[in-house]
Amino acid sequence: LKDFRHEDNYNSYAQQDGRYADNAANDEDGASSDATEGHDDEDEIYEGEYQGVPAHNDGKQRDGQVALGQPVSDSLKSQKELENERQADEEELAQQYELIMQECGHGRFQWQLFFVLGLALMSDGVEVFVVGFVLPSAETDMCVPNSGAGWLGSIVYLGMMFGAFFWGGLSDKLGRKQCLLISMSVNGFFAFLSSFVQGYSMFLLCRMVSGFGIGGAVPIVFSYFAEVLAREKRGEHLSWLCMFWMIGGIYASAMAWAIIPHYGWSFSMGSAYQFHSWRVFVVVCALPCVSAVVALTFMPESPRFFLEMGKHDEAWMVLKQIHDTNMRARGEPERVFTVNRIKIPKQLDELVELQSESSNPVLKIWLTFMKCFDYPVRDNTIKLAAVWFTLSFGFYGLSVWFPDVIKHLQADEYASRVKIHNSERIEDFTFNFTLENQIHRNGVFLNDRFISMKFKAVTFIDSSFLNCYFEDVSSVGSFFKNCTFVDSFFYNTDIDDSKLTNSRVINSSFHHNKTGCQMTFDDDYSAYWVYFVNFLGTLAVLPGNIVSALLMDKIGRLSMLGGSMVLSGISCFFLWFGTSESMMIFMLCLYNGLSISAWNSLDVVTTELYPTDRRGTGFGFCNAMCKLAAVLGNLIFGSLVGITKAIPILLASSVLVGGGLVGLRLPDTRANVLM
Repeated sequence: LKDFRHEDNYNSYAQQDGRYADNAANDEDGASSDATEGHDDEDEIYEGEYQGVPAHNDGKQRDGQVALGQPVSDSLKSQKELENERQADEEELAQQYELIMQECGHGRFQWQLFFVLGLALMSDGVEVFVVGFVLPSAETDMCVPNSGAGWLGSIVYLGMMFGAFFWGGLSDKLGRKQCLLISMSVNGFFAFLSSFVQGYSMFLLCRMVSGFGIGGAVPIVFSYFAEVLAREKRGEHLSWLCMFWMIGGIYASAMAWAIIPHYGWSFSMGSAYQFHSWRVFVVVCALPCVSAVVALTFMPESPRFFLEMGKHDEAWMVLKQIHDTNMRARGEPERVFTVNRIKIPKQLDELVELQSESSNPVLKIWLTFMKCFDYPVRDNTIKLAAVWFTLSFGFYGLSVWFPDVIKHLQADEYASRVKIHNSERIEDFTFNFTLENQIHRNGVFLNDRFISMKFKAVTFIDSSFLNCYFEDVSSVGSFFKNCTFVDSFFYNTDIDDSKLTNSRVINSSFHHNKTGCQMTFDDDYSAYWVYFVNFLGTLAVLPGNIVSALLMDKIGRLSMLGGSMVLSGISCFFLWFGTSESMMIFMLCLYNGLSISAWNSLDVVTTELYPTDRRGTGFGFCNAMCKLAAVLGNLIFGSLVGITKAIPILLASSVLVGGGLVGLRLPDTRANVLM
């Protein structure tokens, strides 16, 4: 075993055959590079020796030095001096860690972690798209009044906002893997539970807690993966990782398209409980999260986080695992991990602070968050928050506006084909087919039978039903206004007080009425079309993802970020000229394809700008601003659908261009090592 206690040689790393070794150790006779036997001069066994972990200090002071990893006496130095020394240690660790990651190489371990974290990021994409796909079905199924409509979208984003801030901050204290496991488990459990609850308030609560859990995915995933990548690989592979968010959107769109419109997939549990197809869709969308939790249990903690916490032995073991995994995959299992000592930041004496915050994790997160507004990262935090907010406001606002505009265009076209019947009189006739998109005024129906049929978007106004028989009738978007029912019989129908507006019912009876709000997607062209449009819009992101990954390290993060946002704003402006469904769909695809490069660049820049001790917190705060902008975008853009095109288009274009110009003012991180 090398003598790891020569402080004079602490920083003497020389590259030999692609390895970094201690020069003094190489001069010793019988030195072993695999660090599998460890003892000091007095044959004392240090902690970790049984695992082959090299010692990083001997607990002794020499020549006035303080042993590595031990706190400097507060009586000798001021807090400012201690902080300066820690800053110097962190800078030295960042440089050394970059050399270590280069020795570990990029191979099987990184790809394994890539797919595991990709599943977690995919779950975040699924959660975002589930909101829009489930919203119409859930509100109809649960008989949500107009006053409660739209709360689902906002409350899920609010949960994700608080979750991003909380889990991101907690990951800087407890670790990337542990926090990601807990947050994903919360998301998976409550997402699964939400598919079974009946009341809308309980459904909102479950989706909010589910969003709170998944909120930790983005800040932790990018922090975690960046910390096992060498500098020359970081931009490209973080961009490839972003593709899983797109895959999550494609997965959610495809599953919604394949599952939700199939009303026949539903089943009943008792007389009142209905498990409709949209609930099946919610269960299916929880599968990526469950898969991520299972796979994540087999991955180690971030070694960079261990070093930041002063856990030298744990970090060394993980780094050796990365090295050995990659070397075995290359067919070079004989190559030895030659790193024998790793610089760790000086652990300051924080006894007073620990006593006040040890039992309060929220306070820990808040104190770390306040450090994000300290010099020198304060200006970067403000700029990043502004870019995240503007990009998200435009993206999520238009994501709500696009489908609703298409629905509005379809509704206008549908209404233009309505058939109007005036003063008709129908006697002794049996209706056993679908009546659709019709208006009947001043009609008289005498001795008629309505059996096993459907009213779809049919309105009866000032009509009379005399001695009529209704059996197995469903009415979707249909109403009876100022109508009169005399001596009529209703059996197994969904015609109730909500469908009878200012109508009189005389000597008529209702038996075995259908309970709850009835849903149907049979022959619902609009439902299929909306899911298909979202699928196309998500798929259009693929070219932009590929381009951004290939060019991220070549043209730079800032050029990619600013250029993408400005081009997105310009493409958004051309929506002004969209007058048809096909034109709007084309612009949706173009906008998504251009904006994805901005998202990828922003993820990379945010990861690289923050030091390790506040990377999760800073990223979590920026992502929380992203979700806040999503809530505001949903409310503002959703209220403007069908009213005017000018305000949404000009608002989205201006904030995107403005955010892009702010992004160009951020520092270039292409050559940065992870601090």
